[in-house]
Amino acid sequence: MQRRNIFAASAAAGAAALATPALSQGRIEWRMVTIWPRNLPGPGVAAQRCADRIGQLSGGRLTVRLFAAGEVVPAPGAFDAVAAGTADLYHGVPSFWISKSPGIGFFGSFPFGLTAYERQGWMMHGGGQPLYDQMYARFGIKPFIVGDSGPQWMGFFRREIRSADDFRGLRFRTAGLGGEMFRRAGASVVTLPAGEIFSALQSGTIDAAEFVGPFSDLPLGLHQVAKNYYYPGVQEPSSAEEIGINMARWNALPDDLKTVVRIAALSLHEETTTEYDTRHPIALQELVSRHGVTVREVPRELLQVFASTAADMMAEYRSHSDAQVKQIADSYATYRERSQAYMMQSYGAIFNARGAAIRRG
Repeated sequence: MQRRNIFAASAAAGAAALATPALSQGRIEWRMVTIWPRNLPGPGVAAQRCADRIGQLSGGRLTVRLFAAGEVVPAPGAFDAVAAGTADLYHGVPSFWISKSPGIGFFGSFPFGLTAYERQGWMMHGGGQPLYDQMYARFGIKPFIVGDSGPQWMGFFRREIRSADDFRGLRFRTAGLGGEMFRRAGASVVTLPAGEIFSALQSGTIDAAEFVGPFSDLPLGLHQVAKNYYYPGVQEPSSAEEIGINMARWNALPDDLKTVVRIAALSLHEETTTEYDTRHPIALQELVSRHGVTVREVPRELLQVFASTAADMMAEYRSHSDAQVKQIADSYATYRERSQAYMMQSYGAIFNARGAAIRRG
């Protein structure tokens, strides 16, 4: 897919399209705003899939009309538009809203934190969902996780990074608590929506950029101007996608339609997360074989800086003056500590054994 096709979003719909939800013979229409270009592989497609799924499962009683980033609301304004009731729901990521509270960031990812499947386990069985609901209720929003892009890549860099000194001072597009880690490690962090990253990297306004991973990074075209692609993306071992629904709109739904939204969110998490895991390796091969991208590992010295910084951040949040942030950080860290040894003995050991078996042929 060419960049010009991805970003050819229609701006014909005006702000009037985000008026009070349409009601016709018992049917409800919600207006969804997103932080993504329309049909961007990965999150843009997932947003449309979410809108369609709710309509399908409700038998058309609750339909969702999607407006991509910039069509009626700029990407950074999606959360506030829903909180204010000028839009009914948004599709985005928690990392975009951490200026509201650092506690929000944990539901998307934390540096050196939970994988997608661990984070979903924390949400569903480890007390995460009630904390998620409580935090977003501050802003009049009912949230649901609807997917996860899996482990992020550290991103595309115009120049090779050989040491921690090479990293310091870089103008780096990133976001969320991972972005806060990079800032504390010495980068000059710039948060940009997806549609603005390429031009900033091309013009030299930024030196490096991370977005998601190969599946979504490839169509952005970042590889055209930065050939060094770094892993691991320890800033986001997972990256949850979410919908946030205006609380008044949510409360007005009958119980059966609330169930529809919950089931849609669960089914979308499974479908979207496994799609990323399937598409990432295919896109990575294309980046390397067709576009001359060089895959590089983050220098160990720099990883150690990141690890120390992330540990300081966790300690800070676990003693935060906001009791709700502290509770979220404590719950997240406790789940991570309990999960770590078992995951290394189960999934980690299986990956190591499988790799050895594959190498033997």
